[in-house]
Amino acid sequence: MPSLRKVFENIYIFTYDLFLALFNLCTPKLKVGNVVPHGSVGIAGKWPDFVPPGPGDSRSPCPALNALANHGVLPHDGRNIKFTELAHVARTSFNFAPTFCRYVPSLMADLLHKNYNKDTCDLADLRLHNGIEHDASLTRQDTAFDPDQDKPYIPFITELLGCATGTAEDGTPMLTAADLSRYSGKRRSESRANNPDFTPLDLSHRLAASANTAGFLVIFGGRVVDLELFLKEERIPKGWETKMRSRMGLTFLEFNRTILKVERGIKEEPVAAAESHPAAAV
Repeated sequence: MPSLRKVFENIYIFTYDLFLALFNLCTPKLKVGNVVPHGSVGIAGKWPDFVPPGPGDSRSPCPALNALANHGVLPHDGRNIKFTELAHVARTSFNFAPTFCRYVPSLMADLLHKNYNKDTCDLADLRLHNGIEHDASLTRQDTAFDPDQDKPYIPFITELLGCATGTAEDGTPMLTAADLSRYSGKRRSESRANNPDFTPLDLSHRLAASANTAGFLVIFGGRVVDLELFLKEERIPKGWETKMRSRMGLTFLEFNRTILKVERGIKEEPVAAAESHPAAAV
């Protein structure tokens, strides 16, 4: 049960989030090329060179954090990272609001029984099953089939990107909220049918899963050409900049609109094990 201090902290965060969302509505968006703050890594799409993880490097089930480590925005070895540092790079690299950047790493720290302000973590610590990581991921096999949750499962990602029905401004394929809902429903049905250790997703995990996928839309604009590199190689595309240009970043209030749109569109259709993704039966 959360402490009284944590309750008041969360009340403050979500009240502040409301004010940030209202401020975003009343102010012009940041100009393209000027979203990453001056003095921060990645300004104007200039990211450090990509270096894939080597032996002994720690990685997580989260493509975003892995990509930041692969480019040296986070420590490349993925170890001994302060929770406050996770908050900082999420703010500067992806333009999440200060409220989001405080709440989510703080929640991670709580789940790992650590102190947000003082402690550190390895990226691999985030593989905590049914705490942070969950079944029916769009980019990983279930833990029952592959405990190594730090590596993307390419067949799922290829299938996901192949679902794109939208078209970006430059004419390239683009994922829509409906596409993500459809594939999320498929993955949940497959996991339920094939995984004997499948843990049904409670409300918090369903929303967390939809938040992960909603980020593909809000941060990447659903652009398949960018997401393919980001999800398969966990590499930041050359010249890439977050599509979130609200002046105070992505607030919970704004993000929840997309999260709920994705989650409400998910329909789990019962499937027989033989009908689901063949890789899941391995």
